[in-house]
Amino acid sequence: MDHELNESPQRGKGFYRQISALTAPIVLQNILSVAVNSADVVMLNFVGQSHISAVSLAAQYASILFMVFYGLGTGATMLCSQYYGKGDMRAIDMVEGVALRFSVIAGAAFSLSALTFPAAMMRVFTPDAELIAIGAQYLRRIAPAYFFWSIIEIYLSVLRSIGRVRIATALNMFAFALNIALNAVFIFGLFGAPKLGASGVALATSISRFSELVLVFAVSARSHDVKLRFSYMFLKNDLLFRDFIRMAVPALANDVIWGLGFSMYSVIIGQYLGTDMVAANSFASLVRNIGSVFAFGIASGGSILVGQLIGEKRMEDADRAASEVVKLTVLFGAVGGFIVFAVSPLVLRFADITEAGRGYLRVMLWINTYYIMGGAVNTTLIAGVFRAGGDSRFGFVCDTVDMWCYAVPLGFFAAAVLKLPPLWVYFLLCTDEFVKWPWVFKHYRSKKWLRNITRDDLRIEGG
Repeated sequence: MDHELNESPQRGKGFYRQISALTAPIVLQNILSVAVNSADVVMLNFVGQSHISAVSLAAQYASILFMVFYGLGTGATMLCSQYYGKGDMRAIDMVEGVALRFSVIAGAAFSLSALTFPAAMMRVFTPDAELIAIGAQYLRRIAPAYFFWSIIEIYLSVLRSIGRVRIATALNMFAFALNIALNAVFIFGLFGAPKLGASGVALATSISRFSELVLVFAVSARSHDVKLRFSYMFLKNDLLFRDFIRMAVPALANDVIWGLGFSMYSVIIGQYLGTDMVAANSFASLVRNIGSVFAFGIASGGSILVGQLIGEKRMEDADRAASEVVKLTVLFGAVGGFIVFAVSPLVLRFADITEAGRGYLRVMLWINTYYIMGGAVNTTLIAGVFRAGGDSRFGFVCDTVDMWCYAVPLGFFAAAVLKLPPLWVYFLLCTDEFVKWPWVFKHYRSKKWLRNITRDDLRIEGG
């Protein structure tokens, strides 16, 4: 097996060459993902504010599902990156199969829900009848994409865990480019296609996800090591299965709880702060995502590097690599804040929303210039460095307390009871990341996360 991590990740060219090779494709992938969302907003901007708001709310279910897949993928990555460092490819097959069992069930459940009661799903976020009707059409058409996504995300997570980030990025690039092109076709009714507006975004997503899945199977067929085989779902090893559950369940619960908590922000905004704030929030979220791509790419690439070093039992190198990754995250978090500041005038000029919504958006963008730093550092440590060492429980406890004992209750109390002005409510919601910092940094300095979680002499049956 070809290991690319032979140099000690000291400060200098060796480390930065390694981290760049891992993070550059991930950053590009994140940029393309944001580009798709940007294209949705840009094109729907010509259709109307109601379509933008409805898609923004309906997309919260995709955000929740992404957290499920991300949690399962992270659980797989924690184990796969260390077993790859150790050189045990059979264990990687087993971990991939276990992750697929859970992701396919989740994807199928969301698909069936979106097909059978989409209007009820929209009522969770808004009482507005027009937004419910538009969002329900969107959910019906995007339902197949949820299932396709459940297979794609796990396989690509395993590819990334062994350093094959370029292949994963190339597949996503194809899907994103196709998605943008089909968005234009179905939103505006080009080339004789029906003019579908918001539901056209969903149809484009389903078609592009299916196309990506076809390519995933093609890549798997040509791969000499990591393949996508449903037979892996039936591989058996009780110890490795328990390890996956022990690692993945807290990571999954962490990401779902965080995702649900963040979706509750949309509930608070949609139910109590009005449609102008909903529209402004859709633009603010988009710009925040643009500013975050570099920092989150560093977090993802860094976790792969640290995990592989731990699997090779190079603990001191892993510790130094983690330190450098955190420093890079702080740097690029600041860069992300500057990006938000720089593009704000263009966004404010472009946004086709009411004057009240534009006023809200102006302040929300200012808040996001520093909010990005809080999210970047926490994501790097909780979802990157800590999980690379097999520690997913700390993040679960930390985010549960932060989101559900602090941020969400504070948001509801401020909006529904105190009836504070919308921007004050938004400001309070955006304090959630910074409240965690003292505990997150304390845990990082303790080095309790720095552990080798691989096992020797595994006997895997079936498949």
